[in-house]
Amino acid sequence: MVQNTGLPDESDGQLASQEVLEIDKKSPFFVNDLPKIAPSDLVEPEDASQPVDFWTALTQRKTTKDLDAIATERSVFDNPELAKFYQPHADYENIHRFDPNERWTYREERAVRRKVDLYIFLWILVMFFGLNIDRGNLGNAAADNLLDDLGINTNDYNNAQNMYRIGFLIAEIPSQMIGKRLGPDRWIPVQIMFWSLASGGQFFMHNRAGFFACRFFIGLCMGGFIPDSILYLSYFYKSTEMPIRLAFFWFVDSMSGVVASFMAYGILHMRGVTGRAGWRWLFLLEAIVSFIIGALSFLFLVPGPTQTKTWWNPKGYFSEREEKIIVNRVLRDDPSKSGMHNREPITLPMLWSSLKDYDLWPVYAIGILFEIPTSPPKTYLTLSLKALGFSTFNTTLLAIPATVFAAINMLWVTYLTERFHQIAIIGLLTQIWVLPLLIIEYTSVEQLSSWGQYALTFMIIGWPSVHAAQVGWCSRLSNTVRTRAISAALYNITIQLSGIASSNIYREDDKPLYHRGNKNLIAITVGTIVAYALAKVYYTARNKYKRDRWNSMTTEERSNYLQNSQDKGNKRLDFLFDS
Repeated sequence: MVQNTGLPDESDGQLASQEVLEIDKKSPFFVNDLPKIAPSDLVEPEDASQPVDFWTALTQRKTTKDLDAIATERSVFDNPELAKFYQPHADYENIHRFDPNERWTYREERAVRRKVDLYIFLWILVMFFGLNIDRGNLGNAAADNLLDDLGINTNDYNNAQNMYRIGFLIAEIPSQMIGKRLGPDRWIPVQIMFWSLASGGQFFMHNRAGFFACRFFIGLCMGGFIPDSILYLSYFYKSTEMPIRLAFFWFVDSMSGVVASFMAYGILHMRGVTGRAGWRWLFLLEAIVSFIIGALSFLFLVPGPTQTKTWWNPKGYFSEREEKIIVNRVLRDDPSKSGMHNREPITLPMLWSSLKDYDLWPVYAIGILFEIPTSPPKTYLTLSLKALGFSTFNTTLLAIPATVFAAINMLWVTYLTERFHQIAIIGLLTQIWVLPLLIIEYTSVEQLSSWGQYALTFMIIGWPSVHAAQVGWCSRLSNTVRTRAISAALYNITIQLSGIASSNIYREDDKPLYHRGNKNLIAITVGTIVAYALAKVYYTARNKYKRDRWNSMTTEERSNYLQNSQDKGNKRLDFLFDS
């Protein structure tokens, strides 16, 4: 998150206009001196860069707003000395709606935000549901004797998961680059229809080779969906509005698992229809559902907030007034979002610049590690329950409460990261949730009853994941459109690498209690705790370095820096990192 890196003391007297150049590029939260020269009807933005102490977070209450009062927050655009540096590019698709003098009320802002949620965000959730019923049905299929029917073992099951993730990895960055060139509104529906065909192909597989091939092509077609969707949402929302919506994004991931479990409960009873196994019908029917979602997505997705008119909806989603509110509130929050046209391709030099952005590497390192401690118990839940003596259908139903519990925990922990303005520390605490449970799993699981083992696994896989908060964190740390696009893909790559690693922890020769695997999970959990701590230290140190350099400059040097510096994106001295 950006921050004012060198405001003068109040004792310095009346602020000269040049001194306001101390305010950074996208500092809606850190423009504390602007009222001295800017219109007085603007709202003081929340300072989201500073951590909130525990007592304040518990006791602080937001004041009730007058819904008819001005909601427009102050930004660099309100200062003529600064605004010239941050004007949208001439080919920015929404430039005709950009107006620094635009004002709106809280009532209007709330109405527009709800409308964006309804027309844009809701369909993103529907598409994400389509993704997850296709990629999440493997566990339900495994509960219906998939492994025995194909003549494969748990190592083959692990390797098939790896094939899926390899396909995902291969597709991530190329898919993101295609999506940036064609536009997510065109590319996402194509992806959905392709992966639906690949998923439906599992109806016809008869051996290990077919199983591996299907899982690979499903991953290859799905690879770019999540980063494309995140980039698309950033066109419509402020940075502070993204984390909770991303939490709902992955809440749907969990809830689609619940729906898929209920669907599986019914569909798996089709075993024997035309002589086919129930899991075959499961793959086919759920693929048909996602294919229909993909086809409809061509109708419902639009290129951007000012490009919503279609042949079937000639009036568009938003009025001219609403378009102005969306565009100006987003750019006041982050002027860097006007740096590229929404169909402008990412060039190879841009890609290289984003790949070598070392300030995002701590988040990527965490991305590789943080889900591993809970992934093997989650992946093996249905197989473990079957081994404990639960029937196929009871196994399917018992997976639902754990899924719901994890989804609810993810929502509140995402809220806490925004409430406290802390991501690394809260991420560290979620690993402390998992650590003692894994120790019990390693030392005492054989002494527990079947229901006791289920309860322990329930708590492990129901941990409060900070995944949604970290996706938003990655976006905030980027500070350019091209880096935001690539960092979303790179972060998702780390998640797939994490999945590949975690799928090889529980092995055939270690079952049924997986003592060796659980010992490894304990060590990885400790390592993840260290990674979060180091990330906190790193970003704190980077911010201190930037502040020290900025504060050592004279006013003229700061002005010259803003006009002539070759520093780009998050390397600028007027940009500070969330931690």
